[in-house]
Amino acid sequence: MKRLVATALVALMLASCQEAPKGYVINGEVTGRTEGKVYLKSFRNKMFFDVDTAELKEGKFTFKGEVDQPLLFGLATEDMNYPVQFFVENTNMDVRISNDGETITVRNSPVNTIFQENAEKVFEEGYDIDSLITKYPASPAAAFYLYRYFTYQLPLDELKATRAKISSELAGCPYVKDLDGIIKQLENVQIGKVAPEFSLPDTAGVSVSLSDFRGKYVLLDFWASWCPPCRRENPNVVKAFNEYKDKNFTIVGISLDKDKSKWMKAIADDNLAWTHLSDLKYWDSEIPALYGVRGIPANVLLDPDGVIVAKNITGEDLHKKLKEVIK
Repeated sequence: MKRLVATALVALMLASCQEAPKGYVINGEVTGRTEGKVYLKSFRNKMFFDVDTAELKEGKFTFKGEVDQPLLFGLATEDMNYPVQFFVENTNMDVRISNDGETITVRNSPVNTIFQENAEKVFEEGYDIDSLITKYPASPAAAFYLYRYFTYQLPLDELKATRAKISSELAGCPYVKDLDGIIKQLENVQIGKVAPEFSLPDTAGVSVSLSDFRGKYVLLDFWASWCPPCRRENPNVVKAFNEYKDKNFTIVGISLDKDKSKWMKAIADDNLAWTHLSDLKYWDSEIPALYGVRGIPANVLLDPDGVIVAKNITGEDLHKKLKEVIK
């Protein structure tokens, strides 16, 4: 009898394991909409890519799949300009989004609780990302925020100190791996270092190398036609170019555009009369990554020997620095 009971228990345990859900099931609802399509999008390097589509039935939808670990995804209806973001994990997920894409609610998900509680706060001036990592060292949501928004805000030493607080449990997390890659790149482009060499096509498709400008002061200007802050800063850059272009100074514009016609139109509209380069790969471009650029506008000022003398100088600071270094 005991053997029979033990066998039955083992069989029950095996059945239980086999019946456990292997992947995720997203049961969602779009408030204020009854029909249409909903798109599930994966996130990579500041970009979202469609991975699945569901039909709305009386405002509800379902997605099924599997992830290796909790990862950031987006949901969007047909008329949303940008997806609402949330973390997908291998469990049954109850999600509700607004028709305008302004809000998303994910129930019974600790990683999404952390993500949603900080979604607006991370944009506030003085936000303490170090405290978030300290409080949740094993949360992929906290690691995501450090990687996504603070690699270009924190000084390198502070970034490395905060990174060190992330739990070893997240060693395989893509956001931690990308963070480590960015830190490595930033170490190579600190003030006093020789700027890394590169080549990119110009507007005519001709390859141009950074070394072609050796002997001049060079401002590497990272921008894009689709970037409003870049376009607002352009008149200030034009003013600096016109003042110093005859004093052994030039600018090399490096665009993160993906549409050549829009890139060319912005150059003409903003009167950017200097060398312009781009591989039109958007955030997949290797050169911004080579320089640790995570947000634009960004720039790097080089002396005639190709040594970095300043970084991310805009507004009046740009003119002050040029006046200081160009005698």
